[in-house]
Amino acid sequence: MSKMIKVEKRDHIAILTINNPPANTWTKDSLAELTDAITDLNEDTNIFALVVTGEGEKFFSAGADLKTFADGDRSRAIDMAQAFGSAFAALSEFRGVSIAAINGYAMGGGLECALACDLRIAEEHAQMALPEASVGLLPCAGGTQNLPWLVGEGWAKRMILCGERVKADRALSIGLVEEVVPTGEGLTKALELAGLACRQSPSSVARCKTLVMSARQARSHADGWRMERELFVDLFRTEDQREGVNAFLEKRSPEWKNR
Repeated sequence: MSKMIKVEKRDHIAILTINNPPANTWTKDSLAELTDAITDLNEDTNIFALVVTGEGEKFFSAGADLKTFADGDRSRAIDMAQAFGSAFAALSEFRGVSIAAINGYAMGGGLECALACDLRIAEEHAQMALPEASVGLLPCAGGTQNLPWLVGEGWAKRMILCGERVKADRALSIGLVEEVVPTGEGLTKALELAGLACRQSPSSVARCKTLVMSARQARSHADGWRMERELFVDLFRTEDQREGVNAFLEKRSPEWKNR
């Protein structure tokens, strides 16, 4: 059986391609493949960043195939919700930098996949939506939680409660994506950003990401500052800390070990 998540490694970057034509819809199997792929990448200390994109020129991902839910089977709904949750939680918790190269329509679970990444690059023809309520469902893979953090409550309600679809330029203006590029250049730009991330210490990046993500939780600023200090000191257990400082002092490029 062909893989629905294709994995390619280029130096310190992994490219994950959603490969379930024609619309790159998510299935229980493809979600499990995504979870397994990220688990493997987390164990590969040579990988510092990953890029997620869709196969073809029209779809990043159209989300779940609605035929899955047509018979109202609650047990299947439980299985799919758990599969979505596990896959996108794994993506969100990837220790390195994750970038979505949105090369077309990102609908429902497709957009939720992009929301689980650290950064989003959209091609100019891309369109994004969370239309679940229009078919009697709701976003169950982080959409109601991640979208308001990025775009604010108002736009999150427009997209989720009113089913409003946004084009790439609007997505940029509301903070849903970080950059819009011409059609066909999304992967190139995402790889460029991933390359910049790979110049950073992977040990530092993992801890910085933990701190940034923790800012979403209900905690005091004082608690966040405490965590910063603790993780700063924790870096002194790593080889990368010594390598980074000494490479700078010796005027050479660092050679990161991710340990």
